Amino acid sequence: MKVQPASVPAVDGLRTGRDYLQSLNDGRQVFLDGELVKDVTKHPALSRAADSIAHLFDLAAEPSLRDRMTFASPKTGQPVLRAYQIPETAQDLKARRLFSEVWAEATFGLMGRTPDHVAGFFCGFAAAPEVFAAGGAQFAKNVVDFYEKMRDNHLYASYAIVPPQIDRSKPAHKQADPTLYAGIVAEKDSGIILKGAQQLATGGLYSDYIYLSCIHPLQPGDENYANGVVIPANAPGLKLYPRRPFGAVASNSFDYPLSGRFDELDCFVVLDNVFVPWEQVFIHRNTNVCRDQWWKTPAHAYGNCQAQTRYAVKLRFMIGLAKRINELSGNDSNPAVQVQMGELASLVSIIENMLLAQEAVAAKDSDGVLWPSKTALYSVMALQSELNSRMLEIIRELSGAAMITLPSSAADFDNPDMMADINRYMQSGSSDAKTRIAVMRMAWDFIGSEFGSRQQQYEKFYGGASFLVKHNMYRNFDFAGATSLVDRALKLPAF
Repeated sequence: MKVQPASVPAVDGLRTGRDYLQSLNDGRQVFLDGELVKDVTKHPALSRAADSIAHLFDLAAEPSLRDRMTFASPKTGQPVLRAYQIPETAQDLKARRLFSEVWAEATFGLMGRTPDHVAGFFCGFAAAPEVFAAGGAQFAKNVVDFYEKMRDNHLYASYAIVPPQIDRSKPAHKQADPTLYAGIVAEKDSGIILKGAQQLATGGLYSDYIYLSCIHPLQPGDENYANGVVIPANAPGLKLYPRRPFGAVASNSFDYPLSGRFDELDCFVVLDNVFVPWEQVFIHRNTNVCRDQWWKTPAHAYGNCQAQTRYAVKLRFMIGLAKRINELSGNDSNPAVQVQMGELASLVSIIENMLLAQEAVAAKDSDGVLWPSKTALYSVMALQSELNSRMLEIIRELSGAAMITLPSSAADFDNPDMMADINRYMQSGSSDAKTRIAVMRMAWDFIGSEFGSRQQQYEKFYGGASFLVKHNMYRNFDFAGATSLVDRALKLPAF
C-alpha cells in the first residue's frame, strides 16, 4: 500500500500553519509514556512544539515576507519555500540564509531541525543527481522527482541517518541480529521492505517524511544497510519513540518560557517490515553511493549552512540574555564584566562572520551549482563544541547565584504574603521583581533546565562527533598551499 501524508496542499498556494497541523493527524504511530499518542497536535507535551512549527509556515505565507521567504518554482511558477532553492549565485546563497534567519528568529535558534534543514540536503542531492545515478539511472530520477515534490508541496522532511548504539565495535552485518540496524529484509517488484532501527530523527514526529540512510562509514558486507529512502511518517510499521519531552513539565510559560514552546523532540525510529515503493528509493544496497551522497553533493554543506544560520541567531539571543542579566544586576558598567562580555561578543562574532564567509568564498562546481565554502563551514563546526561550552560558562559566571535563587513557580505571585516579600527582596535596581525573575527564569531554561542541557548536548554533537567534524576540515584544507610556503622558504638562497 502506498501511503502519503494526509494533507498535501495544492501547488498554487503556500502551506499554512493550519494546513500543517491538520496533516499531523494522519495515523502516525508515536509512542510516549507507555501509550500510543492519538493526536500529536493535542497531546499536552507535544502540541506546543507543533504550534511553533506551524507558526513557521504562517510566516513563510505572510504576504509582506513573500519575496524573502519564497521563489518561483521552476516547474510550476508558483511561490515555494526558498529553503528549496538550489543556489547558482552568491545572492542565491544569501537569500537562503535570510530565509532561514526568519525562521530561526521565530524560534530563537532553539529548534535545530526545522523544515529548512533537511530541505538543504535534498537541494544538494538534486543538484548532483549523477552521484545517485552511479547506482542506476532510475535512482537519480527518483531523487530529483522527490525533491521537486517536496519543493512544490512545501513538505517537511526529517532524517534518521545514524545506526543505534548497540555494539559499535562491529559493523552492521556482524551484529548479533541482522535486523537490529535498519536494512532490507525483502524485495518485491514494487519496492523494498525494511526492518530494524535508526536514530536520531530530531523532529521526526512532526515531519511529513523521514529520510532514512546512513552517514556512518559502512563496510563490505553492509550492503543491506546501504540505502537511502523516504518514508511517510504514517507508514504502516513505522514507529517513533521520542525521548522524554521536556514540555511535559511545562505547566506555564512563565516558568518554562523556552522548553514549553521549542522542544522539538529527538526520536528513535523502528521499522517493522516497512514497505517503500521503488520511486522513493534513491540508494539501493550501495555503500559507495551511501557515502558519496554526503560528500560528492553539496547536501552536507547546504544542510549545515542552515544549521550555522540557526546557531548564529541562537547566539545573538544568548548574548542578549547575558546583557539583560548584567543590566538587572547593576553590573553592566563593571569593567571586569565588560571584559567577559567582550570575550563572549568575540566568540559570537566569529560564528557570525564564518557564516558570511561561507558565502564570500563560495565556489561553483562544473554544473554551475554554488557550494558554500567548505573550509569556512567545517572550521567553525570543528570548534563549535568547544566554543559553545565556553560561552555557556561565561553566562554562568555572569549570573552567579541569580538563576538558582528564584521563587518556586509562577504560583508564588498569587499569594499576597509571598508576593510582598518577592516584590521587596527580588527586585533589581532597574526593574520590578517579576520582570527580573522572568529574565532569570528564561536564562535558567536556556542553560540549566533539562531543555537547556539537551541544547548543550545537541550543539556538541549535531554535526557529528568532534573528531569526525575535524576530519572533514582535514580533508578540505589546502595543505599543499601551506607546505609550498615551507618548501619556498627552504630554497631561499644562502647568505
